[in-house]
Amino acid sequence: MARVSDEELHQLAAELGDRLRARGWMLATAESCTGGWVGQLITALPGSSHWYERGFITYANAAKIEMLGVPAETLATHGAVSEETASAMAAGALAHSHAQATLAISGIAGPGGGTPQKPVGLVCYGWALADGTLMSSTCRLDGDREEIRSRAAAAALRGLIDLLG
Repeated sequence: MARVSDEELHQLAAELGDRLRARGWMLATAESCTGGWVGQLITALPGSSHWYERGFITYANAAKIEMLGVPAETLATHGAVSEETASAMAAGALAHSHAQATLAISGIAGPGGGTPQKPVGLVCYGWALADGTLMSSTCRLDGDREEIRSRAAAAALRGLIDLLG
């Protein structure tokens, strides 16, 4: 399978922006394996400064702890690629920003780094809203590194679009 098209990614980012603007909300992102891909998609849109507040690229565990307040115990117990960590990243992005909605992504994009328990393509997501809503999800994506990362960015955007309704 090919990576998600740029057109589809931009459409998802624009749809999310429309939903956030309708609520008068700002977004913050917390990205690990996608390395700022979601933030890049959003900031490519004219006017995104009206609904995108900031992005955290927290690739290393130390960055997740220092920038987002992810508990070291969560990382030690569940690992960086877990729903627990993705949820903590999303909650941390909410706490360390002025946003009312956040999304977080942590995964194993490959080609190495996978284990039998956490294979390449395993991606965990977290979404948090200012009203206290905190959701998470995990999926297994096929493909090479770029395909996994583009699909992860798309899934994170879709997840927040769905959550916002």
